[in-house]
Amino acid sequence: MPRFGPIRRKDLVHFLKELGFSGPYSGGRHEFMVRESDRLRLAIPNPHSREIGKALLAEILREANISRQEWEKLK
Repeated sequence: MPRFGPIRRKDLVHFLKELGFSGPYSGGRHEFMVRESDRLRLAIPNPHSREIGKALLAEILREANISRQEWEKLK
């Protein structure tokens, strides 16, 4: 299960797919993922050499309407 903390972009995409998102798709400045069930479009960070920090992960989860508990239950 993913802990709530720094995470690689690849792992973030994997876990978002488990939560019903598809993509990532090309966008303007950032790629995005889509969850059709609630018509949610979520911008994700561009690939870079560093992990996604705890603060940015919290913001992404808030925008995706995913609770910290729901996040930590994923396998």
